[in-house]
Amino acid sequence: MANKTELYGLRPVRQLNGSPFINAQNRYRIAADYGTSIYQGDLVEPQADGTIAKHSGGTSGQVVGVFNGCFYTDPTTQKPTYSNYYPGGVAASDITAFVVDDPDAVFLVDADSAFPRSSLYTNYSVTNTTGVTQTGLSKVQLDVSTASTNATFAVQAIDISQDPDNSDTTTDNANILVRINNHFYRSGTGV
Repeated sequence: MANKTELYGLRPVRQLNGSPFINAQNRYRIAADYGTSIYQGDLVEPQADGTIAKHSGGTSGQVVGVFNGCFYTDPTTQKPTYSNYYPGGVAASDITAFVVDDPDAVFLVDADSAFPRSSLYTNYSVTNTTGVTQTGLSKVQLDVSTASTNATFAVQAIDISQDPDNSDTTTDNANILVRINNHFYRSGTGV
């Protein structure tokens, strides 16, 4: 049966040890006027100025976690604004991002092509796709073509979803369980 196409980026589902995900997240800063949109489900990476930025697919930057929304004071209306995504170019000094940053968190992500079972435990990059402004959700997918043992790739596939609507590995859009492979808090190298 064909998989349903549901693009949502990375969605936290559990911990690596099998315990449930308890919605744990931490606050980070986004620089005023940072020009790139960040959608709920996008990977983010730390910057030398103490802020975070969107992780670009196909790069080797260390990932600090998965973006889960933000807060800022709208510079035009002066109203407090909560959003699933950061629209980019916001001239506010109080942009706070909420990030699922636990190195042991496990995420569900959609594969961009067929994903054979033999591809488990391999490292991958993610696609570099812009999200949907109406929902604020990411459209990032697991980039199956990048399968490698490269330790700098962003994620590692650890299982295939048991959802009957999205577990067909012979076609696009199977849901894959991943962990962040190149996690900033695991390396200890700093920015």
